[in-house]
Amino acid sequence: MGQLVHTLPKCEEVRGVTLLAGEIYLLRRKERDHVEEYDVTTYRLQRCLTVPYARDFIDMISCEHNRCVYIGDYFAECVHRLDVQGALTRWAVNDRPRSLSVNAAHNVLVTCPRVRKIIEFSSHGDLLRELTLPDDVIWPQHAIQTRSGQFIVCHGGHGNPVHRMCMISADGSHIVHSHGGQRGSNTDQYNGPAHLAVDDNEFVFVADHYNRRVTLLSPTLEYVRQGVSRDQLKGPPWSLYLDTRQQLLFVAGNEEEDEWRGYAAVFSV
Repeated sequence: MGQLVHTLPKCEEVRGVTLLAGEIYLLRRKERDHVEEYDVTTYRLQRCLTVPYARDFIDMISCEHNRCVYIGDYFAECVHRLDVQGALTRWAVNDRPRSLSVNAAHNVLVTCPRVRKIIEFSSHGDLLRELTLPDDVIWPQHAIQTRSGQFIVCHGGHGNPVHRMCMISADGSHIVHSHGGQRGSNTDQYNGPAHLAVDDNEFVFVADHYNRRVTLLSPTLEYVRQGVSRDQLKGPPWSLYLDTRQQLLFVAGNEEEDEWRGYAAVFSV
């Protein structure tokens, strides 16, 4: 079980967390100062950045190679690119993104649930390819590409009966392994698998949103243990980021009080 190291201040709703160049980037859903930067050692707030023309942020991921973070914008159907120097650009996805990841080629993978696609872009938004997922992968929430080229995908939205993890072939045509099935709360079930993180040995952390826990799976998607328990989280987890060097798992989520309040917790794993 992961051990809590630190919790960042609880404030407006959180939509993503990532790490880049010694800084924690936290994405808030608010009118301005969308991106908060914290020092990864002291956890002190360094600065806030406002992303112009933002409509509804949904996820964020970093790329050490290109020294930038990418932010998915759901209603604007685009990706914003933010350099560590502060330069901002964006490009159109032409569908509503749910989540982002970066593969070994340093390209951006955008998961679009409505059309059941993974769309791959270069770092500056050149369209490289589109993969349509198998018919029974309904409402994909997040996809990560492994070093072998296969995809780990979590799928199942609020109104869907099947909630599971799938390993999908590199061409997107068929399912190689899966874990889960009918929506539920047992160790072999999920209720809103929302986001993923994969370590250097390709073990998979799954943010199980409505069950309010993080599950750890083997590289072939077999259950290993709970990574973070329900009691360790302040609310349903929305987004994950794994720092493989320090073995720290960043969990961002939201807790409903009088209104939704966002948190980000750091666990040693």
